[in-house]
Amino acid sequence: MRSECWRGTVAGRILNRRPVFTAAIGLAAFALASCGGSSAPSTPASFGAIDRERLLAADHAPGDWLTSGRDFGKSHFSPLTQINRDNIARLGFAWQFSTGTTRGLEATPIVVDGVMYTSGPTGRVYAVRADTGASIWTFDPRNDGQVNRYACCDEVNRGVAVWQGMVYVASLDGRLFALDAATGAERWVVDTFITKDRGYTSTGAPEVAGNVVVIGNAGADYDARGYISAYELKTGKLAWRFFTVPRDPALGPQEHPELEMALETWDPKSRWDVGGGGTAWNAMVYDPELNLLYVGTGNAALFNWHERSPAGGDNLFLSSILAINPDTGRLVWHYQQTPRESWDYTSVQPMILSDLKIDGRTHKVLLHAPKNGFFYVLERATGKLLRAHKYVPLNWATHVDLETGRPAIDTEAVDYRDGPKFVVPSGMGGHSWNPMAYDASKGIVYIPAIEGGALTWDPTKGHEYRPRMTNAGTSILFGNMLHMDPDRLQEPMRSALRAVQADGRAQSWSVLKAFDPVTGKTLWERRSPDYWDRAGVLATAAGLLFQGDDRGFFRVLDADTGAVLKEIEVGTSIIAAPMTYMVDGVQYVAVMAAWGGGGWFAPHPTSAAVKRGNLGRIVAFRLDGGDVPVPPLLGDPPPIPEPPPQTADAETIARGANLFRGSCSLCHANTPHGMTPDLRRMSAGTHQAFQQIVRGGALRARGMPQWDDVFSEEDVEAIRAYLIDEAWLAYRAQQAGRRAEPDAAAPAQLAH
Repeated sequence: MRSECWRGTVAGRILNRRPVFTAAIGLAAFALASCGGSSAPSTPASFGAIDRERLLAADHAPGDWLTSGRDFGKSHFSPLTQINRDNIARLGFAWQFSTGTTRGLEATPIVVDGVMYTSGPTGRVYAVRADTGASIWTFDPRNDGQVNRYACCDEVNRGVAVWQGMVYVASLDGRLFALDAATGAERWVVDTFITKDRGYTSTGAPEVAGNVVVIGNAGADYDARGYISAYELKTGKLAWRFFTVPRDPALGPQEHPELEMALETWDPKSRWDVGGGGTAWNAMVYDPELNLLYVGTGNAALFNWHERSPAGGDNLFLSSILAINPDTGRLVWHYQQTPRESWDYTSVQPMILSDLKIDGRTHKVLLHAPKNGFFYVLERATGKLLRAHKYVPLNWATHVDLETGRPAIDTEAVDYRDGPKFVVPSGMGGHSWNPMAYDASKGIVYIPAIEGGALTWDPTKGHEYRPRMTNAGTSILFGNMLHMDPDRLQEPMRSALRAVQADGRAQSWSVLKAFDPVTGKTLWERRSPDYWDRAGVLATAAGLLFQGDDRGFFRVLDADTGAVLKEIEVGTSIIAAPMTYMVDGVQYVAVMAAWGGGGWFAPHPTSAAVKRGNLGRIVAFRLDGGDVPVPPLLGDPPPIPEPPPQTADAETIARGANLFRGSCSLCHANTPHGMTPDLRRMSAGTHQAFQQIVRGGALRARGMPQWDDVFSEEDVEAIRAYLIDEAWLAYRAQQAGRRAEPDAAAPAQLAH
């Protein structure tokens, strides 16, 4: 791992990941001259010195970025104005830091007292000098590669929490670490997973709330039952745990009183075996003024409401916002945004806390743009609904009643029990995890939105539960899948897709919107034809917006009009939100860059990851900087080698295809520039070791999990036979000068 300033000086290199060794190098970095020859900032009197008083006064020290969204309300807005419309043409490269990884980077860094803290894949942590990118220390939790089997959407991590000299981070396999902010040394670690028998992962950032640090988990697309856990800041002792959905009442009383209330909204004979879902895999925000922790909850498991809870009910606390007293772990209020959730409409998208004038009165509000397409304004002390406007096209509900808070669900339009339905928005949502930004002075929120629908159907009559496997239970077509040849599908999806294409509804796109949450009006929007291009947003008091894209460009826009003021080629895909800070009187803008998340294994043809690779890095900009070092173009992949002879019969190949599509296609797209190996190109040695790789875990340490609990030796040979068949199809196409198209996987991809 290394950092470079814009003149090309190597400012630091990490040779060892042991915290003691890296800290020794890192502390010495503060004695070095910064890039460009100016004096370096003095070593902080204490590292990670964030507390309640400092957080509440964040606007009085705008040079720091104290939370993932800068302030306690996580507005992703900065008061800094040194970089402005008048001088934006001078913006250039300041420094970069290589993470040494090739998976998605989704975190927004924190900067305090000249030190940047951020996270990378599986829960790695990086502490670097914010003026040069010189490494201070790094931390690697060293996950067991087996956990990748339960991660729907890459090895990503969405950030750290920094508090009173500690850095908190969650690893993909569910451990919560408290690290010394000065050295990276481990102070304590706890395993937050209550069981290893279900498909849990942890990808969200911890949240410090009063005297505890809180973390959730992911896995609702598998078989998880959602919960959040709170731990004492200094010791890691469990303070309380809050489950987001009930358990099977046949097991006895629920774990806490709120679940007895929630149980009344479920059929007592619900499919408890599948877990219920409701995982809190992203959004949390703490209000130190009201002493309330706000938690967004996830989608259902199973998706199909009729099968999940046959007698009906709203199914609390799925797709909800929970306001919890962090001192006790007790619920103060809740608001369910999507009752009877059936469409992957999570409510875990980032929330923003602010003050907002509505009808002549200033309210302390919570602003939220969840997947379901409505923008909610809630009184954050009580949960009272103040506004609920559509911010993208949608058809699952006609409106939300402001008196009752309930959406008017259009059952005829979106209930897929009796056949496929085209549901808008899709499971990608009107907005996903990518942070939006809010300028309180203008009352405008800037949303990286998505417009498009999904063709959804449950083809099964009685879901067969698969432990620690995907259990959504539906077939879903969205994004590019809506452009596939309908003849590749069986009825009734074939005819349904033809109708969607004929009506012109198959297109999806991303849209950056300037949105008024009070009136529901869109002031301007900037549309991209690439629906996956919805990177997080930074807004500043200088009237600027900053946003990257998957093609590897970093843009500065006029916040009033959406006009592009500056475009810089970075050469690495960007999906995370930028942030800004100041060191020694110089304003910097920084962003983490690497493609990943949902669909991580198959970047799109226009992606910088396809053209230039996916080496992760932090890239920082400043006025009068230089040119960004752009990674070199990748060469064409080598030709597909002649595959081994096919010895299996057609029945075995077909069985292998079904096994592959049901389990392996979630990570293996078999494309030339995919993020996982193209298995059509396996060497003779890989073919020989195939059983050991798949069933024996030979590559488990490198992230390829073990499957001996799912596949028999005969199953693995059937999968290999299918891959040989695919390889021969591609090889013959290649020899004939045609493009070798991979097989279309079963339409059940996950959409985060």
